[in-house]
Amino acid sequence: IKRLFNKARLMQEVKKHMAQLQKIGVNINQIAKRVNETGAIYGDDMCEVKRVMEEVWRLERRLLLQFKGLMK
Repeated sequence: IKRLFNKARLMQEVKKHMAQLQKIGVNINQIAKRVNETGAIYGDDMCEVKRVMEEVWRLERRLLLQFKGLMK
Protein backbone atom coordinates (compact mmCIF):
# COMPACT_ATOMS: atom_id res chain seq x y z
CA ILE A 1 0.00 0.00 0.00
CA LYS A 2 2.84 2.38 0.81
CA ARG A 3 4.26 1.97 -2.71
CA LEU A 4 0.85 2.78 -4.25
CA PHE A 5 0.59 5.90 -2.10
CA ASN A 6 4.10 6.95 -3.11
CA LYS A 7 3.32 6.35 -6.76
CA ALA A 8 0.11 8.43 -6.55
CA ARG A 9 1.95 11.20 -4.71
CA LEU A 10 4.74 11.10 -7.24
CA MET A 11 2.29 11.42 -10.13
CA GLN A 12 0.66 14.44 -8.45
CA GLU A 13 4.06 16.09 -8.12
CA VAL A 14 4.94 15.35 -11.74
CA LYS A 15 1.65 16.90 -12.89
CA LYS A 16 2.31 20.04 -10.82
CA HIS A 17 5.83 20.16 -12.19
CA MET A 18 4.63 19.89 -15.79
CA ALA A 19 2.07 22.68 -15.24
CA GLN A 20 4.80 24.98 -13.93
CA LEU A 21 7.07 24.16 -16.87
CA GLN A 22 4.22 24.91 -19.27
CA LYS A 23 3.75 28.37 -17.72
CA ILE A 24 7.46 29.03 -18.01
CA GLY A 25 7.39 27.93 -21.65
CA VAL A 26 4.59 30.40 -22.35
CA ASN A 27 6.69 33.21 -20.87
CA ILE A 28 9.70 32.29 -22.99
CA ASN A 29 7.54 32.04 -26.13
CA GLN A 30 6.17 35.53 -25.52
CA ILE A 31 9.69 36.89 -25.29
CA ALA A 32 10.76 35.01 -28.43
CA LYS A 33 7.76 36.39 -30.32
CA ARG A 34 8.64 39.96 -29.31
CA VAL A 35 12.27 39.42 -30.33
CA ASN A 36 11.21 38.02 -33.72
CA GLU A 37 8.78 40.90 -34.30
CA THR A 38 11.16 43.68 -33.31
CA GLY A 39 14.52 42.16 -34.20
CA ALA A 40 15.83 43.38 -30.85
CA ILE A 41 16.60 41.74 -27.55
CA TYR A 42 15.97 43.94 -24.55
CA GLY A 43 17.79 43.79 -21.24
CA ASP A 44 14.50 43.19 -19.44
CA ASP A 45 13.79 40.23 -21.74
CA MET A 46 17.18 38.69 -20.96
CA CYS A 47 16.59 39.17 -17.24
CA GLU A 48 13.23 37.44 -17.58
CA VAL A 49 14.74 34.52 -19.49
CA LYS A 50 17.41 34.13 -16.81
CA ARG A 51 14.75 34.30 -14.10
CA VAL A 52 12.54 31.65 -15.67
CA MET A 53 15.51 29.38 -16.35
CA GLU A 54 16.49 29.65 -12.69
CA GLU A 55 12.91 28.64 -11.87
CA VAL A 56 13.18 25.64 -14.22
CA TRP A 57 16.33 24.45 -12.45
CA ARG A 58 14.75 25.04 -9.03
CA LEU A 59 11.76 22.94 -10.02
CA GLU A 60 13.99 20.22 -11.46
CA ARG A 61 16.02 20.00 -8.24
CA ARG A 62 12.85 19.90 -6.15
CA LEU A 63 11.35 17.12 -8.24
CA LEU A 64 14.56 15.08 -8.14
CA LEU A 65 14.72 15.41 -4.35
CA GLN A 66 11.11 14.24 -4.13
CA PHE A 67 11.91 11.24 -6.34
CA LYS A 68 14.86 10.44 -4.11
CA GLY A 69 12.71 10.71 -0.97
CA LEU A 70 10.01 8.45 -2.37
CA MET A 71 12.48 5.77 -3.39
CA LYS A 72 13.67 5.21 0.20
